[in-house]
Amino acid sequence: MLAFVLEVLRQSIHRDCYRGGTLAAVAAYLLFPDISRGAPTCDNIPLSPFHFTPAKLVSSTITSSGTKILTVAIPPELVPKESDLFAPIWSVFIKDDDIQVERPYTPLDGVDENGNMKFWIKRYQHGEVSRWLYSKQVGDTIEIRGPLKTWSWKDDAWDEIILISGGTGITPFYQLLRAAESHCLHSSRTPSELPPRDILDPLIKFTQHNPEKFRLKFFVDSFGESKGQIFTELEVHKGRISKDSICGVLNSASRIPWWRNLFSQDSDISDRKILFLVCGPEQMVEAIAGPYGRNYSQGPVGGVLRSLGCKSRQVWKL
Repeated sequence: MLAFVLEVLRQSIHRDCYRGGTLAAVAAYLLFPDISRGAPTCDNIPLSPFHFTPAKLVSSTITSSGTKILTVAIPPELVPKESDLFAPIWSVFIKDDDIQVERPYTPLDGVDENGNMKFWIKRYQHGEVSRWLYSKQVGDTIEIRGPLKTWSWKDDAWDEIILISGGTGITPFYQLLRAAESHCLHSSRTPSELPPRDILDPLIKFTQHNPEKFRLKFFVDSFGESKGQIFTELEVHKGRISKDSICGVLNSASRIPWWRNLFSQDSDISDRKILFLVCGPEQMVEAIAGPYGRNYSQGPVGGVLRSLGCKSRQVWKL
C-alpha cells in the first residue's frame, strides 16, 4: 500500500512541478493523507519524504512582476548522504503553515554542501501556497519535505533529450542540464517574462562551453516594448513553439544518416532513442504533447509530437 501511495504522489509531482498548486496534488493529498497530512516535523534528522524539516529563508529577490528567486537553507548535517536521491530531477514539498497545505517545488541547482536550495517561484492569484510563499521574509521558517524524484534517468536509454518548457516550467530542466545531452526550447509571453539573469547566465555560459551537449532557444508571443533590447547572447524567436521549430532541433540533433533527412522533413522518429520532456502551462503541454489522462496520468501522446510520429515511450509530461 505504501508503495502505491508513493507512486500516486510521484505522479502528482510530475504534474505539479510547473506550478505549485493544482488538482493533482489536491487529489493525492485528500485521497492519501497519511504521508502528507500525518508527516511530523523533525529538526534533528536528515531531510526525508516522510517528515518536514524546518528551513530558513536566507534570501529573497524579486525577478519580475509576481516572481521571485528564494533561497532556503537547512543545516548541512541534515542533507542526506545518498546521492541517488537527488538525481537527476527532484522536488520538495513546501508546506503553508497557515492552512496546512503543501505543494511541490523544484530547486534550481539542487542542494549545495551548505544546505542551500534555490527556487524560482511565481505568485498565482488562486494559488494559496504560492501567495503564502511569495509573502515570506528573510529569516522566516519554511517547512519542506523530500526529496522526491520527479523523473528518473536511465543510463543508455536515450541518445537525445528534447526539453520543451514554458514559464517557470524550465525549473525541473535546470537540474538536468549537466546530466545529459539535450536541447531546450522555452517559451514566455514576453521578453520580460523570460527566466531572470540568475537562471539565464549559467545557461548561457554552459551553452557556450558545451555547444555539442546543450543548445537553447527562446520563443516569445510578442516582443512588446522590449524589441531591440533583447539580450544579444540569446536566440529569441517571435511566435510559439511549433512543429517546424521542433523539427529544426530534431534535424540538428539527429544521429541518423544525413541523407535520410533529404527525403522528408517529417521523417519517422519512432525508432530513435529520443525523449521529449514537456513542462509548462496546461494549454502548452496539450498543444505539444496532448492532454493529460484521467487523474493527471500521462495520457496518450497528442499534439505536435503525435504528428511527428512519437510513441508514448518517447514522451513524458511533467
